[in-house]
Amino acid sequence: MKPASPSPSIGVFDSGLGGLTVLRELRRQLPEVPLHYIADTANTPYGQRSPDFIQARSLALSEHLIASGAALIVVACNTATAHAIQALRQHWPALPFVGTEPGIKPAVAASRTGRIGVLATPATIASARYQDLLVRHAGGAQVFSQACPGLVDLIETGDLGSAQLLSLVDQLCAPLREAQVDTVLMGCTHYPLVQQQLQAALGQQVRLLNIETAVAQQAQRLWAHGAPGASMRVQTTGDAGALQGFVRQVLGWQAQTVDAVSV
Repeated sequence: MKPASPSPSIGVFDSGLGGLTVLRELRRQLPEVPLHYIADTANTPYGQRSPDFIQARSLALSEHLIASGAALIVVACNTATAHAIQALRQHWPALPFVGTEPGIKPAVAASRTGRIGVLATPATIASARYQDLLVRHAGGAQVFSQACPGLVDLIETGDLGSAQLLSLVDQLCAPLREAQVDTVLMGCTHYPLVQQQLQAALGQQVRLLNIETAVAQQAQRLWAHGAPGASMRVQTTGDAGALQGFVRQVLGWQAQTVDAVSV
């Protein structure tokens, strides 16, 4: 007898922990839809990887999610979106992909002074896709792009209050303070995990923006398979115990288990 096909799900992938912020918002907005998340923690961070490497990993992770029943995939990683989403859409033209990109246009609309900061990985800022966003949406605003090497690595350790992390956050935010920005985009899904630390370093007068809500809303608009029943599957290519501890401690999902897989 042929085994039953898995229920259609929304597949989500990121280089590591960051996409969990998107997963949390997807669960909030689509509570009855199965979700399948994979963190490529064996290869994190993507922000200092080559475009070819990022594209190859994005294709492999998407293939894994599709084989498990994904009928829509959320690329919950700004760096992977910048370097791989076009290739993913070309490879699977019938499958909807939702990317994660710095919201330059809403930041311009939100800014009172037209001075905007963007915190992102070095690979995102170097990408042609990001430069195109600036050309298309910055208008007359001044955008100060701040690459954040090392920040994802420290977030991935799970110690979000460490002296080393706080020192790096302050160092990265200093140029944006000096530029007197009034609005800052968190251009990596890891960064909302340290939103309080970023806000403290930037000052309470600065408005911090993220894009998880917009990503989940786009997934909701594109989802065409009803509500097969709530479930959540979380996997990692790295240490399952470390990710499970983070999921329970930071997100408060005490019952959620994490499985290690080879992809």
